[in-house]
Amino acid sequence: MNIFDVLRAPKMSEKTLSLKEEANQFAFEVDKRSNKIQIKESIEKSFKVSVLKVRTMNVRGKKKSLGRYKGLKSSWKKAIVTLKEGDTIEYFEGA
Repeated sequence: MNIFDVLRAPKMSEKTLSLKEEANQFAFEVDKRSNKIQIKESIEKSFKVSVLKVRTMNVRGKKKSLGRYKGLKSSWKKAIVTLKEGDTIEYFEGA
């Protein structure tokens, strides 16, 4: 798997912004098939930072309905990355 195929999108919410301020942690949506080593390499090469720890979780898709039609949103994988003290990702600085 290519390192640029691993990262899908950064996740920004109130909780992830508080993680950024308190513990220098950032959240990303990643490919379901990727593992922690691939995620670490991808973040280090893409943003030129040092990663200390990677935590992953599978997020189950939510049930949705539109009128009489019911469906399910897609499941996805989330990674919370802890960076070395002093390192930061500029994408999140604008938030």
